[in-house]
Amino acid sequence: MTPTLFFIAYVLAFGLQTYLIKRLFIDDIKLKNKRYLSRSLYILFAISLLYPLARYFPLVPNWLYFLLSLPIGVLFLTFGIAIVHKLVSFGCKRLKLNQKRRDFFRKTLDIGSTSLILATNLKAVDNARHIELEVVDIELKNLKKPYKLVQLSDVHIGGLIDREFIKNLVKKVNVLSADVVVITGDLVDTKLEFAKSAIDELSGLKSTYGTYFVVGNHEYFHGVSPIIEYLKSIDIRVLENENIYIGADAEGFNLAGVYDLFGFRYAKFEPDINKALKGVKVNSPTLLLAHQPKYINFLHSTEGIDLMLSGHTHGGQLWPFNFLVALEQPYVKGLHKHNEHTQVYVNKGTGFWGPPMRLGASSEITLINLI
Repeated sequence: MTPTLFFIAYVLAFGLQTYLIKRLFIDDIKLKNKRYLSRSLYILFAISLLYPLARYFPLVPNWLYFLLSLPIGVLFLTFGIAIVHKLVSFGCKRLKLNQKRRDFFRKTLDIGSTSLILATNLKAVDNARHIELEVVDIELKNLKKPYKLVQLSDVHIGGLIDREFIKNLVKKVNVLSADVVVITGDLVDTKLEFAKSAIDELSGLKSTYGTYFVVGNHEYFHGVSPIIEYLKSIDIRVLENENIYIGADAEGFNLAGVYDLFGFRYAKFEPDINKALKGVKVNSPTLLLAHQPKYINFLHSTEGIDLMLSGHTHGGQLWPFNFLVALEQPYVKGLHKHNEHTQVYVNKGTGFWGPPMRLGASSEITLINLI
């Protein structure tokens, strides 16, 4: 999708949400001075139109970027609550109540829904300020000794995800004393020139066997080749349809990585599982890094792949978006037994995309104990 088409789709999507919030909620409630809600809604929509410029040309200060990015999440969450309000309101009209009780119930619903919009948005902003540590034990067949693996994913460097954010992230990871650190795509979400100072902080990551990375779909949007080369220059190993052995001979595991599925649309840097698994040690377990969980469905067979680590979904990031994500991806978050051969773990994202908001899906650093 070209930038022009993206912007048109973006305007239509948020324009439609704005229109429906006005019709389904604001026009429907029986509160005084609701004209102020209408004005606030139009201001939010106007500000949201400026966000794409701030996202792809992050030259504005963080406080301004924060204000420009918020309306996207606020409109989305308000839209969801507006629909619920309309459904409940419709049900109220079917109840056999006298007019006094009906008016009381209706006023309570209107005030409650308005308060819920405010509380939900404030909670979502607060949630995005914290990164949770998810600790998972995963048993692998033929693993001779335990290993500690830290997975990061979907950091989305750019805008509010800046050098200071990455610096603090590195400190949190280093405390875990990992054997290996993996980053499963969407690390960079802006032009490389704006991301370098933040990327440089990743050179401080410490682990026994180093840091490994596979590209996500967002790297393709900003120049996948220079991003790969720059990561290599700070000693982050990029797995480009290839594998490496982690640990002492016959005591470790194969770590393989593929390009993202977006490579098929990009017609370059396409994922190739056969190339990625070529030469793996068959008596040791194999871990595959693939950005999107649905890559598992593109494989004719998963035999020989013990565990696939992915991201991409953000766990939905803002409820109820997780239900929409589930329509495209087989797994949204957490650990899953795909079949008798293969398990899949999906990281909910270490950063966030778009608004600095999360609801129903926390940001995470994953500590995976391979046993």
